Amino acid sequence: MSHSFKSMDRRHFLGASMAASLALMARPSFAAAIHTDSDGLVTEDVKIPIQGGTIDGYCAYPNKGKDFDTILVAHDVFGLNEHVKDICRRLAKLGYYAICPNLFSRAGDLSKVTDELSLFSTVNAKLADADTLSDLDATVAFVKKQGKGDVKHLGIVGFGWGGRAAWFYAAHEPKLMAGVSFYGFLNASRDPKSLSPLALSSKVKSPMLGIYGNKDDYILESDAKTMASGLAGNKKADIVILPGAKHGFLADDQKSYDQKNAEDGWNRMKIWLYNNGLRG
Repeated sequence: MSHSFKSMDRRHFLGASMAASLALMARPSFAAAIHTDSDGLVTEDVKIPIQGGTIDGYCAYPNKGKDFDTILVAHDVFGLNEHVKDICRRLAKLGYYAICPNLFSRAGDLSKVTDELSLFSTVNAKLADADTLSDLDATVAFVKKQGKGDVKHLGIVGFGWGGRAAWFYAAHEPKLMAGVSFYGFLNASRDPKSLSPLALSSKVKSPMLGIYGNKDDYILESDAKTMASGLAGNKKADIVILPGAKHGFLADDQKSYDQKNAEDGWNRMKIWLYNNGLRG
């Protein structure tokens, strides 16, 4: 049984029936890895304009219809890889326009950084939170110009490093309709001009759900509880801690994958987005 710091009933969860961790950047494939086909979808590698150039991105959306509710996908420390592209396709299968910008584009070539901790340190040293927010804003502008996604119905889903970015974006963009942070880092501040998600929690006004595990090797359960306290003034936010879940439990392309908690977390995400007006 999971632990939620606010009432599930109050969130009008439609019932359970409605239906990453740090590792090497060049990760091996595991038998559990999920591949979502592109049948019925448009999938594209895209170039997203930013000031002074472009960044790479990947989007997926249904091949019939228009004005799909838009979900920004904020990738984990492994960047814009096949796993996060699969996440976009899964969201597109639910009827969303899902797009993941490469938020590491400004950090240069990271392919030679193979040690997990070195990768994490390199990314954080080279990137400012302001640039990450700017690139997410540029992605929204790109979606609006492309004309397939409806950015008036905008959400964000992030994982690990990107889960941290999801908290920052929620504090930055008041028009965000809903968001979900999977094991997003909470107490790390990357640069002197930035604050941690814990410090920014009172600025989060959108419906945000944080999904954490009580066996996370990188994020203390006490920090998740502190985040819940910081969000107390936001009646539309919640923190859930899944028992037995480790960091990266949804990443099916690595050993941290936990099918039971991954399915639980994914269903909670679907319900959260739906209940907060993002319905594909």
